[in-house]
Amino acid sequence: MTARTILITGASDGIGTAAARALGRDGDRVVIVGRSPAKTAAVAAELGADFFVADFARLDEVRTLAAQLLERYPRIDVLANNAGGIMGNRETTVDGYELTFQVNHLAPFLLTTLLMERLVASQARVINTSSAANLLFGKIDLDDLQAETKYSANKAYGDGKLANILFTRELHHRFHDQGISTAAFHPGVVATSFSTGSTTLMRLIYRTPLKRLLLGAEQGADTLVWLATAKPGTDWVSGEYYEKRVIQKANKQAYDPALAAALWEQSAALVTGHAAPLPG
Repeated sequence: MTARTILITGASDGIGTAAARALGRDGDRVVIVGRSPAKTAAVAAELGADFFVADFARLDEVRTLAAQLLERYPRIDVLANNAGGIMGNRETTVDGYELTFQVNHLAPFLLTTLLMERLVASQARVINTSSAANLLFGKIDLDDLQAETKYSANKAYGDGKLANILFTRELHHRFHDQGISTAAFHPGVVATSFSTGSTTLMRLIYRTPLKRLLLGAEQGADTLVWLATAKPGTDWVSGEYYEKRVIQKANKQAYDPALAAALWEQSAALVTGHAAPLPG
């Protein structure tokens, strides 16, 4: 059996690293993407994997990453959009967008759509790391995607994770007939460093003995690994939101097809200021 090419973003730490280890052991060709050059190189060296460095707070770096991937890999069988995080006070990126929204949604949206022709040709699966925060804090307002009128770190993160599910469902709607299978998942509350830069109470849990109650990275990565290896259409359903390998109920906005389509169109408009028109 020919080894598959599996691309994992946010793979320099946490569940991204754990998933890369597991999938590499299965014989797949794992390609990792991270923001930290040192950490990403170290994980790649451990796994004998190819790696790329890109900061999702800079969309030009995402565009460069997509071009490098298209040049290097004739097939991309799995794209795991795992990079993301909960931030602190409201910040604006060099691209002019709210940081949490860009890192958690706009950047993976841009990467996926720039790779779409290759993903379709590969009959790929696209896996998006979401969070139960979509239920707790998410309420997307298309007129305030940049959280200019209403901002809190929790709400921005919840909106971003809800956007991941809407993106998953719209990907399924637009591209499933062309061979794309896609799913979003909640990894659980995992003991990783993802909230290090946050000002929320969640950050404090990760710095106290309560951290011992959280899931390990391997447990958090389990559903990602399963979605990457099990058979879509047989073992799992494209377009759905999972936790512990089971379909879960998401925020009610996640099931609004008009919202999903409108979010896609607005996202495409936001990221195409310096890029060619996107597919879909």
